[in-house]
Amino acid sequence: MSSIPILTSMDKNSVLGDAINYLKHLQERVQTLEEQAANQRRESSVLMRRSQLLIEDEGSSDEMGCTDEQILPEIEAKVCNKNILLRIHCKNHRGLLVKILSEIEKRNLSVVNTNVAPFGSLALDISIIAEMDKEFNLTMQELVRRLRSALRQVQQSD
Repeated sequence: MSSIPILTSMDKNSVLGDAINYLKHLQERVQTLEEQAANQRRESSVLMRRSQLLIEDEGSSDEMGCTDEQILPEIEAKVCNKNILLRIHCKNHRGLLVKILSEIEKRNLSVVNTNVAPFGSLALDISIIAEMDKEFNLTMQELVRRLRSALRQVQQSD
């Protein structure tokens, strides 16, 4: 009986009625939270692929020297509460990470964690967790577009 927060009296009918009302309240709360979670999942992820990078495979027997075509840069953005997870798979360039982190900071995001790993000899796999500042007001699509633009600037400067 102590788990039912609002008991009007201790007779059986009152306890049962209060328990039923409390269960209805909990069911409504669960439904509200499930709807919020579903909406967040629907709108929280963006994946963009655009320009292409050809990586040659030295051990190939193809007549043109077998190439694996990969679409780069590949940028994925996911949101959870005030955190954004960015996954970037791109061609390796000098100064690339500094440019990306600078672009993120310009967009009212605070970088919490960064992980960079080489992927083959020409590519990088970058994971960044950033926290939204109060002034952050971009959609995930716009954030991805701006990061892509910053990546293009680094690639063109080489």
